[in-house]
Amino acid sequence: MKHTRTERDSLGAVLVPADALFSAQTQRAVDNFPVSGQSMPKAFIRALLKAKYAAAQTNGLLGQIPEKMSDAICQAVDELLADQNLMKHFPVDVFQTGSGTSTNMNANEVLATLASQIYGDTVGANDHINCGQSSNDIIPSTIHISAAIELTEKLLPALDYLAITIREKSKTVHQYVKTGRTHLMDAMPVRMSQSLDGWAEQIELNIERLQALQPSLQTLAQGGTAVGTGVNAHPEFAAQFNIALSDLTGLHFQPANNFFSHIGSQDIAVALSGLLKATAVSVMKIANDLRWMNSGPLAGLGEIELEALQPGSSIMPGKVNPVIPEVAAMVSAQVIGNDAAISIAGQSGNFELNVMLPLIAHNLLESIQLLSSISRLMADKAIATFKVNDKKLNEALSRNPILVTALNPVIGYQKAAEIAKQAYKENRPVIDVAAENTDLSVEELTRLLNPAKLTEGGL
Repeated sequence: MKHTRTERDSLGAVLVPADALFSAQTQRAVDNFPVSGQSMPKAFIRALLKAKYAAAQTNGLLGQIPEKMSDAICQAVDELLADQNLMKHFPVDVFQTGSGTSTNMNANEVLATLASQIYGDTVGANDHINCGQSSNDIIPSTIHISAAIELTEKLLPALDYLAITIREKSKTVHQYVKTGRTHLMDAMPVRMSQSLDGWAEQIELNIERLQALQPSLQTLAQGGTAVGTGVNAHPEFAAQFNIALSDLTGLHFQPANNFFSHIGSQDIAVALSGLLKATAVSVMKIANDLRWMNSGPLAGLGEIELEALQPGSSIMPGKVNPVIPEVAAMVSAQVIGNDAAISIAGQSGNFELNVMLPLIAHNLLESIQLLSSISRLMADKAIATFKVNDKKLNEALSRNPILVTALNPVIGYQKAAEIAKQAYKENRPVIDVAAENTDLSVEELTRLLNPAKLTEGGL
């Protein structure tokens, strides 16, 4: 290894890049886990650094480390958070020791190097940066902290934006009546606005469910240390840590009622992932509706025209594809897959520690990021900009034999079915066939079979 220095840990000497801020334990992890090439998510690292800031403040306040040392650690955190190349200091692979100890020590070593320079004396990675902590409580805590921040700052605003955009679009398309579809087959008519309001309600209900989980997500394992007993932590550490972290982030964090549950399990993260999966299912439903409605333009439904964003084929000139809904469907598939992995990882809480924490952190934050991004993309480049093909809607409506359903209360189901079948067979408007086979006048049939009126329900 070129331009190296020698560092030591409890296992002996290790060669580390000369300019690296990290030390021996981080380098061992880099050497031991060349698995995916993916480091922990940036949102996780930033949250971990904020947790280290809160821990340093707390330890200074409680007299566990000198106040000037505490200040030096906090300054080191601030410098790292402002560093545009932050992630170069955190090279440990996601697929590492299941407790996330390697990432915790990575942060401890980097902060120890910087804080020592600021403090003018040695700041120890284990004795000072990690004071009152264990990987076994700070990594589970950071999963909650990072997810809570990303949920509050990114996903919930993005979903709210999507829901508002759908509601606004709904108002502009209320006048359009389209053929409803069940089993992908023609059904009773609906207003375009009714379809969109259904989408908006899906997103709004997902928002409500995510918000309901926020208080649980903002309870932390911090203070439980190695197994949940709090050994080596000051009795007031947990409470003061949460106060400091809440001040730092603007979110209300509090100690878990029981540290053993938060260290030995990841049930809250699994629950959050389940809600992200439900949100992804809603996104996929909306994306697929958009794709079907946009299909064609000649041989498909052709009810709407999505914004043309790029050429759709390398061989077929003029082809334009529904790329944003396709991206949304892929995002949804990834989130659903992430949830499956998180569900399996959540089962790996063996006695006093879950040992798939890095995987849970990575997948949870990836799901939040993906859903945040696609929600805004769908809002801006699919929902807000699609155009309605009113001519196509009316052509389908006028020849839809299912409209005869409105005659059930007047002529009965059996007679109505006969009229529908004849209209299908002869490819004629149902109103013409009904006029020939009932005593109802054309005027009365026109009133009863008015598609717009049929979207209002009732008799």
